[in-house]
Amino acid sequence: MTITAGNASPAEATVRAAAQPPRGPVVPIGTSPGPLPGGKPRPGRRLRHETVAARAALRRRYWATVPARLRLLRAATVSLATALAVLFLTAGLAATGTWDAVGGRDAPRTTSAADLDLALNDMDAQAANILLSNGDGGKGRLTTPYDKAVGFYGDARREIGHDLRTLAVAAQGDRGDEKTVESLTDGFAEYQELIGRALENDGRGGGKSSALADYRRATDLLQNQLLPEARKLVSSNNDAFNAEYNSAHSTLSAQLAAVIALGLLLLAVLGVLQWYMARRFHRILNPGVLAATVCTLLAVILGAQMLSASAEHLRGARRDAFDSVVALSRARAIAYDANADESRYLLDPERRDRYADSFLAKSQELYGLKGVTLASYDSRLATTWQAYESDRHDLRFTGEFRRELDNITFAGERAAAEKTVETYAVYQRDDRKIRTLLAAGKEREAVEFCMGWEAGTSNAHFGAWMAALDKVTDINRAHFTSSVREGRSAVSGLLPWACGLLLAAGALTWLGLRPRFAEFR
Repeated sequence: MTITAGNASPAEATVRAAAQPPRGPVVPIGTSPGPLPGGKPRPGRRLRHETVAARAALRRRYWATVPARLRLLRAATVSLATALAVLFLTAGLAATGTWDAVGGRDAPRTTSAADLDLALNDMDAQAANILLSNGDGGKGRLTTPYDKAVGFYGDARREIGHDLRTLAVAAQGDRGDEKTVESLTDGFAEYQELIGRALENDGRGGGKSSALADYRRATDLLQNQLLPEARKLVSSNNDAFNAEYNSAHSTLSAQLAAVIALGLLLLAVLGVLQWYMARRFHRILNPGVLAATVCTLLAVILGAQMLSASAEHLRGARRDAFDSVVALSRARAIAYDANADESRYLLDPERRDRYADSFLAKSQELYGLKGVTLASYDSRLATTWQAYESDRHDLRFTGEFRRELDNITFAGERAAAEKTVETYAVYQRDDRKIRTLLAAGKEREAVEFCMGWEAGTSNAHFGAWMAALDKVTDINRAHFTSSVREGRSAVSGLLPWACGLLLAAGALTWLGLRPRFAEFR
């Protein structure tokens, strides 16, 4: 039997009808479907109705009525004032912590490392002076130079012990610095043993050669291990201080920007509140809101002043003052090492060329001149310094003295720095006189001129140079201490006022709106 389309059998029609899903009524385009069977609303329609109702309720509660709008503006004012007060407190506590770290940790441990470098150089210089002035087992001893050298040697040794203990405490938590301090402590013990043996041998007649051999080993240990490790600690601690400074300065700048932004927003909300009440209640100004605006403005000014003053004092402490302190501390340590090279030069004939080169290298670190030798150094120094005196922007030299002259900030600092260079030039001329006497076979005269303390001798001129250097350093140390003190005062003096004014602003806003709310009861 042939089946054609449109002529299905009754059985097939029944099967097809059973397979078709039931169809609801047809909804015309552009209309909504009716409720579900049983009169229940459809889920989508119920959700839309609930959303619209919630929005309407929120609008009635927070904006549709005058009291609602006043409550919203009051809440915004109090919230912003609270946020600004919290920001002030956070910034103030952070600034206080920064000043505690700068004044109580970062600067002291850097200066302790610099003091260690200086004391090591001084101790080795005095050991050389003891050997040089002792004669042969005490015979022919230069009494005054010897006694002074013994006293200075003991002072330097005690200073080194104190600095090592201070740095050991400061290094806790920094494994690299801890290992450096441990190595320095062990190396210093070995150095003392070698120097002690040298002094013991020198105390016997004919023991000078043995003493010199022990001293060579000691000074080589100093130059190859102890001084590099001490200078590593100086750099490490100074770098840590720099990192602390950069982080704190960036934080203060960010906090200042946040204070200005929040303050302006709070003032804008108070302005809107004042405008709305003037428009709605037909009054020109609300006294409470006006007083709150004045308090907020003063709080923002005081808070911004606190943060900007802290940033400025921090920059002054680190960049203006402490950078010079570090440079001058390095210069002092180098000076003592160069002075020791003069004594070593006289003490050890076999190493004279080596110590002459070392003296020139250290001179270049202090006042660097291109292409000079010991013979030409003095004339070039005089020429370049004369050029500087004619034009203070004409600096034809490098080194630690140039670093200080590039960072002149405080009253009296330039004159003191220039005096340092002038006394340095006198000391340099003394060095050439020592070498001239020795070359002429006048070794005794050379030693006496090098180690004498009478006016006009090398040690007297070295003392005048160090006194001038100390004066510059003291100027910068005093301003560092002053900056830290003033930075603390800026926080402790302004923070309570700024926070108090913000609390007053919130309270005045609340009180200023009470009469207006009363009108709607």
